[in-house]
Amino acid sequence: MKKKVGVLALQGAVSEHISQINQLGGQGIAVKTPADLAQVQGLIIPGGESTAISRLIQQVNLYEAIQEFAKTNPVFGTCAGLILCGSGITDGGEKLKPLNLIDIAVTRNGFGRQVDSFEVDLDIENVGKAIPSVFIRAPFIDSVGQGVKTLATYEDKIVMAEQGNILVCSFHPELTDNNQVTGYFMSKIIP
Repeated sequence: MKKKVGVLALQGAVSEHISQINQLGGQGIAVKTPADLAQVQGLIIPGGESTAISRLIQQVNLYEAIQEFAKTNPVFGTCAGLILCGSGITDGGEKLKPLNLIDIAVTRNGFGRQVDSFEVDLDIENVGKAIPSVFIRAPFIDSVGQGVKTLATYEDKIVMAEQGNILVCSFHPELTDNNQVTGYFMSKIIP
């Protein structure tokens, strides 16, 4: 039975995530409503513009639905998704309502603006060594609460972490041909 993995499809990188899910033998499904969310066993909250995604999540009544879903199902936040999954924002974000899924404080655009984008190879615990990782206007995790496990750092900044069934990363794993990070997330899903 294929694992049904949703990708929040309100704004941001959606098709690339769905492509990786399908390549890994899963079934990628665009999630735009609570009814869509009810059809999947895991959810990726992709990169994009965190304030816009936050506003749209509330407009389509997904805020509480995602919080409820995350109590029993894996959720993976990438880039802006990391910001949304967190519990606090250190640099503004007054218009953003975090989902409080993982006990982290986040610095938005922590690595700079669009022109400061870069790609590096990261050693990621539980995933592998030299994993290509694309950072675009990337946040970083400023601090983690008790029970949060750091999986990767770059320049002494936390860029990937997990707490229970919640996984977050600062980069865009869907923008490389390497699907190990998405594969690690999918390994958390029990069909």
